[in-house]
Amino acid sequence: MNIVVVGLSHKTAPVEVREKVAFAPTHMEEPLNTLVSLEDITEGVIVSTCNRVEIYATTQDIAAGTARIKRFFADYHKVDIEKLDQHFYSYHGEEAIKHVFRVASSLDSMVVGEPQILGQIKTAYGYAAEYKSSGIILNRFLHKAFSVAKRVRTETKIASSAVSVAFAAVELARKIFNDLSDKTVMLIGAGEMCELAAKHFLNNGVRGIFVTNRTFERAESLAEEFDGKAVRFEDLFDQLHKADIVLSSTGAPYTIIGPSDLNEVMKRRKHKPMFFIDIAIPRDIDPAVNGVENVYLYTVDDLNGVVESNIEQRKKEAEKAEEIVNQEIGQFFKWLSSLEVTPTIVALRKKFDEIRKAEIEKTLSGWKDIPPDAGKKLEAATMAMMNKLLHHPISTLKQSGQGGRTALYVDALRGLFELNVDIPDDEEMHELEED
Repeated sequence: MNIVVVGLSHKTAPVEVREKVAFAPTHMEEPLNTLVSLEDITEGVIVSTCNRVEIYATTQDIAAGTARIKRFFADYHKVDIEKLDQHFYSYHGEEAIKHVFRVASSLDSMVVGEPQILGQIKTAYGYAAEYKSSGIILNRFLHKAFSVAKRVRTETKIASSAVSVAFAAVELARKIFNDLSDKTVMLIGAGEMCELAAKHFLNNGVRGIFVTNRTFERAESLAEEFDGKAVRFEDLFDQLHKADIVLSSTGAPYTIIGPSDLNEVMKRRKHKPMFFIDIAIPRDIDPAVNGVENVYLYTVDDLNGVVESNIEQRKKEAEKAEEIVNQEIGQFFKWLSSLEVTPTIVALRKKFDEIRKAEIEKTLSGWKDIPPDAGKKLEAATMAMMNKLLHHPISTLKQSGQGGRTALYVDALRGLFELNVDIPDDEEMHELEED
């Protein structure tokens, strides 16, 4: 069984492409069920964030499985696959393992070391576990990814300072306004990103914070936490003129602020500048608002400039983190390889044992005046011979995962000896895992 990763991220696709294939985090049952019902796909997890959309899956056929997942992206979101194909990346085997370990450890993030991605992968895995689209392999794989991320955070200083997309947004606001002490912030949404942004804005001395959310109770809770004021979502445009900085991060499938909405808002502000930061995928704010006088809109892609300033100071810590990731890859790949190796060893021994027993039976059936202990002696002698003949091939096969030759040896043995190897079921997989 092979692990494959197919996806696109801020490194390969602009926001207008990513938002077309984003999955709503609260509606994962249907896409997960559709994914694992595909031919060639046995397990699947969907990770969808503002900066990446990725699918982790298991398949017997790497090429066919990868193609199925790419087609799934296009079909599910009704997007022409030719428009997506140039943005996709795909990995399998050790490269897939390395990629996911790096993503979970925030080594592939826009802001290296930001802590949100690990929580987002855990949430994605939670949905997969709930809807039973993950099995023994992805369960083990993602738990290993979580432990690798923990090692990275414990053994390096990659996350020693508060850095995230939300923090980058605050840094951008500080660079534009210089002094935030007389500025008021409106947070649209009450999720983790908005909560982080609120903390960073307060640490940078903003005058006040408004919070609005479709669920008013959640807005009230977040506003109370930061000594701010909750605004009912339907009253957003009555209160928006009070904000100098607006940060939006909702799960809405459509834009909630357009240029026409801001004309009256800007009149009430007497056209004082407003700074909008849209970190939602799909986008919350229509890009056309940039055409409104004294309105300035930035998206997650615009935060790249802020992120650049953090790269040098984190480079050394990232190098240490990469070493940890590389150490852990071998351990997991060895376990994954054992899922192919163990059934092959069982089938090989079974094949030899069947031949051995058949030959003993043939020998004994044509043997006149058989000594009383002949059967036992033949059994012992042939068993010892079989064990000695198989000792080196089996030892080599068990150790092959360390050199990446497992698939070669497994395929050779299955072909040479015409082995009938059954795919282990869940119970047998658990036994292998315990071994």
